[in-house]
Amino acid sequence: MPHLCHFFLTSCGCLINAIETAELNKSFDRKGVPVAALRRFSMSVPQGGVYGILGQNGAGKSTLFRICLGLIRPDSGSVRVLGSAPAAKASLCREVGAMIESPRLFEYLTAEETLRMLAGLCGRRFAMSPGALLDLVGLAGAANRKVGGFSVGMKQRLGIAVALVSRPKLVILDEPTSGLDPVGNQEIRHLIRQLSTRDGVTVVLASHQLEEVSKLCDRVAILHQGSLLAEGKVTELVSARPRLRLLAEPIEHAVALLGQRAERDGEALLATLNHEDVPQLIASLVSRGTKIFEARWVSESLESVFLKHVSGELHARPHHRS
Repeated sequence: MPHLCHFFLTSCGCLINAIETAELNKSFDRKGVPVAALRRFSMSVPQGGVYGILGQNGAGKSTLFRICLGLIRPDSGSVRVLGSAPAAKASLCREVGAMIESPRLFEYLTAEETLRMLAGLCGRRFAMSPGALLDLVGLAGAANRKVGGFSVGMKQRLGIAVALVSRPKLVILDEPTSGLDPVGNQEIRHLIRQLSTRDGVTVVLASHQLEEVSKLCDRVAILHQGSLLAEGKVTELVSARPRLRLLAEPIEHAVALLGQRAERDGEALLATLNHEDVPQLIASLVSRGTKIFEARWVSESLESVFLKHVSGELHARPHHRS
């Protein structure tokens, strides 16, 4: 299988960011009322690796992607993609592949005809044959089938193939595993990781599946109501010290012993302790006649990090609506 291209350096040999935004603001008119989609949004996406964009519906993910692709313009602020402003470089459409939201395809065309037509419309040359592209996304057996008969997952795969037509340096994917079964999810995750590690392509993806993002992405950004709440390596964001999850009855005995070192987690407690303190805690609880049903170390998940940031922002801005 031909490799996709590696272009990380500018002509001066300096590493540039795949995406660089500074103080982006974008609002849309909704029944005469301006609604902010992005607020002073600044972010840097390094070249190489897989970068995840996390956010609820309406967080500004699709707006950000559309600005990066030059489909819409920000009200203020700047954006550079692969070192250039989207509107200033005509060749950028051949260097960036994208699938934003659900792919809109001509249902009377076959999969191969779709690739050829869209490549022609965009002035793109095939980096690999249509058949090889379809094989790459798991549609080799459907090359001559009309798209109208495709399942949602098959259309999603075809949309990814369209994004890869010109051997892009940067690929932007909005919910790439939407509509796929567990096997399809695994295959697309493998493809995305392969694009990054083997072919040197920078992949930026938006996804609601936080567990998937934690396994696949090197870095993530958390968006909420058009603002950037947190950004960094996944390993750094979830590197909080593991805590002991304790489920006991009566739980009040554990509360009395742990005090401010513990907080409620449903019917259980999450306690911040040193490992060497746990045997003494268990022994003390047992001596008081406490029944212990669970005692295990748990690490913070990307989901809990996401919810903590979003809930904190909601408390900070309780009257805001988007």
